Amino acid sequence: MFRRERSIPLRCSAAALCNNLSVLQVHWCVLPFRVLLVLTSHRGIQMYESDGSVMVYWHALDSGDVSPVQAVFARGIASSGHFICVGTWSGRVLVFDIPAKGPNIVLSEELAGHQTSVTDIATEPAQGQDCMADMVTADDSGLLCVWRSGPEFKLMTQIPGFGVPCPAVQLWHGTVAAGYGDGQVRLYEASTGTLHVQISAHARAICALDLAPEVGKLLSAAEDTFVHIWKLSRSPKTGHTEVEHCHAECVPDTQVCGARFCDPAGSSFAVTGYDLAEILRFSSV
Repeated sequence: MFRRERSIPLRCSAAALCNNLSVLQVHWCVLPFRVLLVLTSHRGIQMYESDGSVMVYWHALDSGDVSPVQAVFARGIASSGHFICVGTWSGRVLVFDIPAKGPNIVLSEELAGHQTSVTDIATEPAQGQDCMADMVTADDSGLLCVWRSGPEFKLMTQIPGFGVPCPAVQLWHGTVAAGYGDGQVRLYEASTGTLHVQISAHARAICALDLAPEVGKLLSAAEDTFVHIWKLSRSPKTGHTEVEHCHAECVPDTQVCGARFCDPAGSSFAVTGYDLAEILRFSSV
């Protein structure tokens, strides 16, 4: 059981104000040797030292021959090893090679697996298995691309969409968790794309998924004002992923647009919504 603990007032990012950007996404990327704060916007990608004090890299988005009515943006941020991956409006995933220190960041690769805009990217440690898929990307058509990271990223499999966007994905022990615009949550085997579980989780579009990896908890949040928490486990007989519903929290009069666990054990989570000037925190009791 969870109870609402406190509200945290939202404040604008100093970096965003200084550069007059409309920020779409912010993510702390934890690399083996440093932590970078990555911002995406309609103009480009910015990377800062973890405290936001120094910008170490700026990548401008090249619209090329794009129609003036076509939106240009970057969306979806994740780190894998010493790489940071960022999705774009064109469906390309930009892979940046990050040095141990300093600003000598290099765009090392562009991954071509999507035909529509990337919505989200998730990764997990490969645990030394050369054939293990350790990154998944999603797009506006619902297509999922599963990759193996490395000096050259390799596309392992593609999981077809269902005609609705997939705004959020997560990876847990080789299982892809995908949240869709129709409120469905689907769990797939990352290496094969096999569907193991389908849940009618929400009445409206899912906006966020998050994992508490230490305990296998999955959080889903949607525009129906609900946040659900699920417990993932592996069946000892079949090896397939199984799901148990743990908790439902209604956030009244709020069109939820984001939610995350606050700790790796999933003992608390935070929620925010459109036009909401605060972050709501809930803790287990």
